[in-house]
Amino acid sequence: MSIDGRHDLEGLQIIGAIVAEARDTMGAHVAPGVTTAELDQIGKDILTRHGARSAPQLAYGFPGTTCISVNDDVAHGIPSSQRVLRAGDLVNIDVSAELNGYWADTGASFAVGEVSHQDKELLKATRQALEDAMEQVTAGAPMNNIGRAVEKRAKRGGFRVIRNLCGHGVGRYIHEEPQVPNTFQPRDRTLLRDGWVITIEPFLTTRATMAVTADDGWTLRTPDGSRGAQFEHTMIVTRGRPIIVT
Repeated sequence: MSIDGRHDLEGLQIIGAIVAEARDTMGAHVAPGVTTAELDQIGKDILTRHGARSAPQLAYGFPGTTCISVNDDVAHGIPSSQRVLRAGDLVNIDVSAELNGYWADTGASFAVGEVSHQDKELLKATRQALEDAMEQVTAGAPMNNIGRAVEKRAKRGGFRVIRNLCGHGVGRYIHEEPQVPNTFQPRDRTLLRDGWVITIEPFLTTRATMAVTADDGWTLRTPDGSRGAQFEHTMIVTRGRPIIVT
């Protein structure tokens, strides 16, 4: 969507704060022995308390309130009472929701207990890739600057970018145009527009450059078992720095 005045801004900021609260509270409970279903219940309780509705459930009939992906599951992981977090795991928590017609989307990856040096560096590089990409967001700038920034940060850390996962427009629905690639697209001449509401969500891995669908029909994972991380914010494009709502 493209915002049209303060009412839209305030609506997005309200739902953005709710999904950010769920993301951070769930992340604070990440620990060995916790199940992904228990984390999902925390997110569900927060959304319910605020009167918000789970976006993946509302839009796609997803079998969980939030998406929780562990290790080589990089996106759309189904919360389960059988998936117990163990020390050394990486877990991604992706929370998106709707309230009063406004939608917001956010995510973050967390270490479970002590993780390897490589995994620590992967988390650091992915978080920094999001920061680098957001520095490129201003009205009139090429969309391609976002993907270029993500690729540059990944390469600097010795990591790869999942090429078939990207950011997107959001605001009136969970997935809208435009797509926001995490890689440089030579033929793309799209310029960012003032008022656009978009997500940026770099997915970095230790080796893989593509994600494939698991047998459950929902989870996206790396085909070679390599681990991934993701960080995501919803933001509004302005003529200056973006307004981060999550």
